[in-house]
Amino acid sequence: MSLQPSSVPVHLSAPRYVLGEQEADHTTVDNLLERARQFGMPPKAALWGWGTVRRTAKSLETLAVESGRATLDAAGADPAGVDCLILCSTRFPGGPRTHGNFVERVMSGIGLGEGTAFTGLTLGRCTNLLGAIRTAQALVAAGMHRRVLVVTTDRVSDESVRMESFALFSDGAASCLVSAEPLGTQAYELVAGASAQNPGALDWSNEISSDLGRAVNERILEAAGMKLGDIHGVLHPNLYKPVVVLKERQAGFTREQLFLDNIQRFGHCFAADPLINLVDRAAAGAVKPNGHYLLASSVPGVRVGVLLRKLPTADQTTTEGEY
Repeated sequence: MSLQPSSVPVHLSAPRYVLGEQEADHTTVDNLLERARQFGMPPKAALWGWGTVRRTAKSLETLAVESGRATLDAAGADPAGVDCLILCSTRFPGGPRTHGNFVERVMSGIGLGEGTAFTGLTLGRCTNLLGAIRTAQALVAAGMHRRVLVVTTDRVSDESVRMESFALFSDGAASCLVSAEPLGTQAYELVAGASAQNPGALDWSNEISSDLGRAVNERILEAAGMKLGDIHGVLHPNLYKPVVVLKERQAGFTREQLFLDNIQRFGHCFAADPLINLVDRAAAGAVKPNGHYLLASSVPGVRVGVLLRKLPTADQTTTEGEY
């Protein structure tokens, strides 16, 4: 389904992320060569984009707090003004008996109080963050909340599976504010969003579907009144290079629209990749005022996309036709 542009403007502001504090070369990953043989992968680091990974000794709560605080600081936002928290993780620790303390540590660490509602999102796996951003957009557009802090946090708990057939994993967290007004100097308009799913293909063993990618593109572009070439960049998951290039090209994008730099830098950080890549693309000077950027993520059976327009800052002017 797609989310049509709302008459109420909604913005994504101050994306931030933190990574595991321990940087390690891919050669230190447990059983990397053995796992590669199991997956039928020739051990060629340059081909796959094997580089470094980031490990952490910190808890999921600590990662979430560090990223959430960084977002609020960058937005110049008082924690008391945040009226909703959406917390994402591929695997929340423990169960119902421990989840209350988990949420309390995150909220108190960020400085959120009794006036902040909270919810959790996990079943989307590595699409969790984009699902949460779309949920936050709907909440703000509906007037239920004004400022929603979205945080995703994940870490590898078993080093034997840091390498999978589709990616090398890093530990980390990412966050942003979704609000009625833009905040700080790094703000984007949420233009449109869409998701597509095939429940029969949700099993982990299935491949990512480029058909779902095309369906999401069509819904977003129709809602925004745009063409695929109008998108200046795609911020996708940091899977192995051949996987990313193949699937995104099959979805209709050119290689020039992709952002592949972070695959070698630290690999796949669960659901956080699209925001991480947006932050780093902007830091590299490759995000243009009024440019359109697609946050996108896929897992077997699901594709989610969120289209952003970069808002110019006060000192940025755009010549007509420049972009």
